[in-house]
Amino acid sequence: MEIVIVVAVVVVTVVLVVVFGRRNRTVIESDSGKMPIKTDRSRPPVVDFHMSEGVARVHFDVPLPAGSIDSVLVDLLIREAIEVVREKSHSLPLNEVSRVIAYGRRVEGQVEVGSVELDTPGMLPPPMTMDLIPHSSRPEFDAFEKLSDLPTQRPGLADTTSADGLKPMGPDVRLPRAMEAGLRAQGLDPDATDACALVLGVMRLAGYAINQRSADTHDGLRHGQQVFLRTVCHLSTDHPELDERQVDRFVVDFISSGADRGLLITEKFSPFEIYDRERREPRMRFITRERLQAFVDALSVG
Repeated sequence: MEIVIVVAVVVVTVVLVVVFGRRNRTVIESDSGKMPIKTDRSRPPVVDFHMSEGVARVHFDVPLPAGSIDSVLVDLLIREAIEVVREKSHSLPLNEVSRVIAYGRRVEGQVEVGSVELDTPGMLPPPMTMDLIPHSSRPEFDAFEKLSDLPTQRPGLADTTSADGLKPMGPDVRLPRAMEAGLRAQGLDPDATDACALVLGVMRLAGYAINQRSADTHDGLRHGQQVFLRTVCHLSTDHPELDERQVDRFVVDFISSGADRGLLITEKFSPFEIYDRERREPRMRFITRERLQAFVDALSVG
């Protein structure tokens, strides 16, 4: 009888070890392997929410343009405000809500962007998402493939620089209305941001989950495909061309990262060597000053 009890205890112990071992191994693998797939889309940052007399007010940290607000941005923030109310309804009694108001940010403070009246108090319309980049919601969409259409020759430095050096590129980029609205909804002001922040914002709009590793390095993930992202800032005292040492560092770090693809983003001009690098290693791409507008245009076409 004692032998049977001992055997039973041993069997139970083994089962528990296997079960907990599997659980622990799953956690370890998810932490040490490629970063977990992040499915939630980029959302506008909320700075305040309150409800009174049937009106829910959602304040976003979204920089608004001067003058009139584009209808695409108005529609986007109203939809996002509805989703904030939907999330709050799980923990707050919002059955009497009959109107939802969205606010954005200007220098003078929060400004009303738009509102929506509910047909029935407390009954929110079904969730709706906007494709701010054409076809980006499709699983087969691949923003990286668009980079094959980027220019393969650069303009001469003398034709595009001045005695004052390079000016910030972000304000000069022509953005489609939907793309500009999506960037503002991330808290970015296209009129004041640099090229690196702009491209990372566009990647988020294209469905990439962006996680920051360090000040100049990010990981991007979409449908299980990982992109190694390196940003190279330009200071007014810098040479306007991307340094070969920066290129070499990017190549080495990309290869050692184990990522599927590598992308370097900078406001500097391309050295001629990057075109040879791309031909030899098609998994790498460089978004440089002369390619930024073409990158935006390529994604806009969809």
